[in-house]
Amino acid sequence: MGSLQGRDLLSLADLQSAEVQALLNLAHQLKKGESTGPDLRHKTLGLVFRKASTRTRVSFTVAMHQLGGHVIDLDPSVTQVSRGEPLEDTARVLDRYVDVLAIRTFAQSDLETFAHYCQIPIINALTDLEHPCQALADLLTIQENFGKLQGLTLTYVGDGNNVAHSLLLGCALVGMNVRVAAPNGFAPDREVVAKAKSIAQNSEAIVTDDPKLAAQSAHVLYTDVWASMGQEAEADDRIPIFQPFQLNADLLSLADPSAIVLHCLPAHRGEEITNDVIEGSQSRVWDQAENRLHVQKALLASIL
Repeated sequence: MGSLQGRDLLSLADLQSAEVQALLNLAHQLKKGESTGPDLRHKTLGLVFRKASTRTRVSFTVAMHQLGGHVIDLDPSVTQVSRGEPLEDTARVLDRYVDVLAIRTFAQSDLETFAHYCQIPIINALTDLEHPCQALADLLTIQENFGKLQGLTLTYVGDGNNVAHSLLLGCALVGMNVRVAAPNGFAPDREVVAKAKSIAQNSEAIVTDDPKLAAQSAHVLYTDVWASMGQEAEADDRIPIFQPFQLNADLLSLADPSAIVLHCLPAHRGEEITNDVIEGSQSRVWDQAENRLHVQKALLASIL
């Protein structure tokens, strides 16, 4: 269904602005029952997840089933990868068994190895560098709430991590202003920021260490955990550093009165976000989580 057929999604930078919008439009149609998508009854999605997952695993599985396809969980701990089989060997074998792979791992280079040795599409289901499927669901949620994306401002506060990277790129592609407020030493990758600025559609991409300045008049306030998977040992040390970046009622009061609150989950209430904000009337966190399903469904429908 469209120009994405047969292509990889390793980074949001792999997409053009029109392609992002087409995915969001299809996701909306699928969500509303205005489209059923293609019949994928003879297609199989393989899940290669080295990191724990709830939303990504369930949303991809349900999406593929709703399109009529099959899912196989290729847990690395119970495959030969855990016994040292090279990724390039695994990739070439899986390429002959399944029709698409969604990979959730640490290094972006592992994802690129699969893409190099596979002819089938490879989807980034999260790496330490990016989380493109999450950002697409975020954009769908924002579009549902405001009826548009272009010209809006999203402020992300906290660790300049994979989610921040994908938001920088995604917002730039759709003409949204994006501000990332992170403590010194925890800013997003400079190359990702530069790439976002280079593809920005009459919008701005800003990195700052001042969360209050970043939150001023924003339409979306967004946060994530202060220590991502693999960084748990640093979690306690990070709390005093990140405390000024907590998404709380005071910070929300600086945003536009119509602002919405997003969090990619899981949330550590009382740390990066307060309970009253995540449960408040401006929170769209549960719509955001649901939209993972619809975006993943649109993505599978488009590339297969």
